[in-house]
Amino acid sequence: MDALDNAVWHTLVGDLSHLAEHTPEDAPLATRFDPAVSVFGAVGDEPDDESWRAMADLVGPGGTAVVFRRDPEAPSAWSTVARLDGMQMLGDDVEGGSVDGLVRLTPRDVPDMLALIARTEPGPFETRTIETGLYLGVRREGRLVAMAGQRLRCAGWIEISAVCTDPDHRGQGLARRVVAAVVGTIRDAGARPFLQVAVGNDPALALYESMGFEIARPVSALVLKAPTA
Repeated sequence: MDALDNAVWHTLVGDLSHLAEHTPEDAPLATRFDPAVSVFGAVGDEPDDESWRAMADLVGPGGTAVVFRRDPEAPSAWSTVARLDGMQMLGDDVEGGSVDGLVRLTPRDVPDMLALIARTEPGPFETRTIETGLYLGVRREGRLVAMAGQRLRCAGWIEISAVCTDPDHRGQGLARRVVAAVVGTIRDAGARPFLQVAVGNDPALALYESMGFEIARPVSALVLKAPTA
């Protein structure tokens, strides 16, 4: 498998391992973000029964695991609560933009970031998600109205995530501006940009394609409930 087929796993056993919980600690078979950072967890590229037992130990009896990868499959003893299908897009040909005029967001901005997430629902975002990388925003009269940032990172790639614009400020090119700026910061770090878009989110897909992102593979998130015994 390509690392981007299972980007959460390669992120959590690699560059962002300091934000992860592993089972076992010394040689992980299952891993997840600290729940205050992100909802996502992962098993290896070729998971077996032992991997899923490790995940069950990690989340506890009846606990929830959110697995995000290419072609995820639920183990027979687990229950599938929900599934969200998406597309992974690569940005090798996307032109990076300037950070001039944008706000570099810090932990002090998290309440405003969470409020913007609640208004726009771009996907999971927790109180410590900001620790995954650089986040940039646009403020108008002190109000945070657009943002995007860096989340997953593996094999020389960095993901662009939490792309959102307040409904009252759409149609002004703000999403394009913050995404291009994040692309620029990723390139400055010597990495390559990628992102995910949900199937059915046609406006976002159109924006990303117009910027030069290209669809690489299908990806899906499974919300799974562990066996109770």
